[in-house]
Amino acid sequence: MKSFLCAATAAISVCASPASADVTAAFGNTVVSHYSDGGWVKHWFNRDGSYSAQFSDGRRITATWRVEGDRVCLNGIRPSFMMISRFCSPMIEAGVGERWASRDPLGRRVQNELVPGR
Repeated sequence: MKSFLCAATAAISVCASPASADVTAAFGNTVVSHYSDGGWVKHWFNRDGSYSAQFSDGRRITATWRVEGDRVCLNGIRPSFMMISRFCSPMIEAGVGERWASRDPLGRRVQNELVPGR
């Protein structure tokens, strides 16, 4: 089964349908969250539990991630510009090239996509 973790952090999305806790499809690839205003966030999940993201306006964040049941959680989000240091999001089944609609922590609609490479 190809599963991947939902984009998580400032553009972290609340995914519609949880899947198993297999996040290997995200390793070595990029999760891109697209906003209707043209903004985007690129998310990178690493095997060692580290996470980083870059926003279209140049901001960057880092955290650690781990699977907790059917959710992936970011911990120690730095810098904490959104006043959150932890965020959990349900898992979703997806493979490279697939897209899915969701919402970020502020309720804004995003279109996520798992793209090949970094």
